[in-house]
Amino acid sequence: MSADALSRSPLHERHVALGAKFAAFGGWEMPLEYAGGGVIKEHTAVREASGVFDVSHLGKARVRGTGAFDFVNSCLTNDLGRIGPGQAQYTLCCAEDGGVVDDLIAYVISDDEVFLIPNAANTASVVRLLEAAAPSGITVTDEHSSFAVLAVQGPQSADVLTKLGFPVEHDYMSFSVAGDLIVCRTGYTGEQGYELVVPWDRAGEVWDQLVSAGVRPCGLGARDTLRTEMGYPLHGQELTLEITPVQARSGWAVGWNKPAFWGRDALLAEKAAGPRRTLRGLELTGRGIPRGHMQVYAGDQLIGETTSGTFSPTKKVGIALALLDTAAGVTDGDLVEIDIRGRRAEARVVKPPFVKTSVR
Repeated sequence: MSADALSRSPLHERHVALGAKFAAFGGWEMPLEYAGGGVIKEHTAVREASGVFDVSHLGKARVRGTGAFDFVNSCLTNDLGRIGPGQAQYTLCCAEDGGVVDDLIAYVISDDEVFLIPNAANTASVVRLLEAAAPSGITVTDEHSSFAVLAVQGPQSADVLTKLGFPVEHDYMSFSVAGDLIVCRTGYTGEQGYELVVPWDRAGEVWDQLVSAGVRPCGLGARDTLRTEMGYPLHGQELTLEITPVQARSGWAVGWNKPAFWGRDALLAEKAAGPRRTLRGLELTGRGIPRGHMQVYAGDQLIGETTSGTFSPTKKVGIALALLDTAAGVTDGDLVEIDIRGRRAEARVVKPPFVKTSVR
């Protein structure tokens, strides 16, 4: 897709002014990193201080009408019955065979309204599936370009937002409404953090406040290294239509006792039988930087392939997530090898996260 065909954030000109390097993400042209910083410095800012990510490419959709809460709960995997108004939940939209259409966050506004944040490339698919299933009286609205999303992450994030007058006292995975903004205690970095859902035409104002307060602009390159260090899945890599939540060890986001959700029968059967492959963490014992779709071996036996890989700025070592054949019997602590462009690199099987943070 050409740059001219890509959608742009309302902050695009600000990113240009900051010397951003851009890349395509889900049909959007978004900042990968900024001049004078780069992935390592931006990553470190989030681990040690605070950073702000423009993630306005993420989708936004609203489900409204009598019984909207129960309707969404009957479609998506996690159990909304565990939370209530003012709380958010990570959940999955699955196909009937158990494959993952998307992973998303559901914000419960009330029994009759649920706000959803899917991934950029999958928003239309999620909206289409919900629209097709919605009973009379329930509407599903794509609000992708009505709101921007700014993720303020890092151990100093609460202090900065407090100084700017934003609410920060709510619990993890809960949100407050501040005028026309939603401030949710969520994030994709493993650090203390908040995601601000801001009306499209106010995004620049809020971004300027954050940057003026000393929060470092961070691109999606650092967002990827941060989430990989935590072992968080990325749709299209660790979760796909071919990779189920059982295989991706995301069963914690499935309400197994719910009477209905898309893909329920297939996932229950896979859980009972045991998955044929399982997502694991791999940490190199020596030099090398793994990437996605590299073969993994135990001796001469091909046992799987990486789904994501990067250099960990925190640990100063190569790390990867990989789907490994369950039949190979590999467990945490075992040594395997990753074929990195024709060279075998030894790696230890570990349980993510690769780094520890002081917050959930």
